[in-house]
Amino acid sequence: MIKYIYIWVLKFDIISTDLIMKKVFSLFFFMSVFFLEAQETLPVYSDYLSDNIYLVHPAAAGIGNCAKLRITHRQQWPNNINFPSLQTLSFHSKVGEKTGLGFIFYNDRNGFHSQTGFQGTYAYHVLLGNNYRIFNQLSFALSVSFVENSIDERTFNTTDPVISGIIRNSNYFNFDFGMAYHFKGMSSYFSIKNVLLSDRTLLNSNFESLNLRRYITSIGYYFGKDNKWQLEPSILGQYIERTKESFVDFNLKTYKKLENNNLLWLVISYRKSFDKNSIQKFQQFTPIVGMNFGPYMVSYTYTQQIGNLVLDAGGYHQFTLGVNLFCRTPRAAACPNINSLY
Repeated sequence: MIKYIYIWVLKFDIISTDLIMKKVFSLFFFMSVFFLEAQETLPVYSDYLSDNIYLVHPAAAGIGNCAKLRITHRQQWPNNINFPSLQTLSFHSKVGEKTGLGFIFYNDRNGFHSQTGFQGTYAYHVLLGNNYRIFNQLSFALSVSFVENSIDERTFNTTDPVISGIIRNSNYFNFDFGMAYHFKGMSSYFSIKNVLLSDRTLLNSNFESLNLRRYITSIGYYFGKDNKWQLEPSILGQYIERTKESFVDFNLKTYKKLENNNLLWLVISYRKSFDKNSIQKFQQFTPIVGMNFGPYMVSYTYTQQIGNLVLDAGGYHQFTLGVNLFCRTPRAAACPNINSLY
């Protein structure tokens, strides 16, 4: 195993001219492979389709011609007390010609449990040609996360000695690794989330699995012409190593250019589980509507579970606000997610 990884690192040195940066990056990747099991961090929802792919894939950091600042708010089961909610603040930008940097702050609350986290990302983009003629790029990324978990036990009415009756906190670090390849209108990503084993020490380790490593891969293609509806079908697959759960998102995104270079877009997404357990057939349907006007964007995401067995009859709502900053000269990529109009 070590022999093959070492050969891979040598080949990677041949591809690019920045040998020092690549060696450092390869060393980080080599180290991450040998860390043990994982811990869940930022959950994966469908809002990545709102020009927010960086929330899922770290290799998207700096992928566009503009820096992207995005704020999201998600709420689930709003008819219930202490309903689950998630807020994220993300930013990523290209620095120089080959480097991308990004960060994500998030606050995820679910009843008595909550987690607050920070994720910082370094991405390296290998240019495989003149990207102002034909967009052809290979990308690698590494993210490090710091997460603080909390359990509020102040209202627990029990004599169990394990329950302390206070707000208990613990924190841990984790790593994500990602790769991406773009060619003309095609985009593809592969990410390994939660590479590092981290014990939160909040719950009994005999009952809580520390291995929630998640593998995510996606591929899409943009078909478009000026002044017409443009299409971008894509597929995203997830696999959770410990529980053997697998999910696939089937997505179709459409764009329509409006006056003054404004852009209207619609998304239809269908998520389905492919678990071997025939009783658990998770399905959900997610429409998204959004608009880019000048450097700003806004979108609304609605998710509804479908099928005979659902957790709740109500829908899940998510809002995204964004602004594009420090835009550069557009490259040959046609997709608006790569080359923003502003």
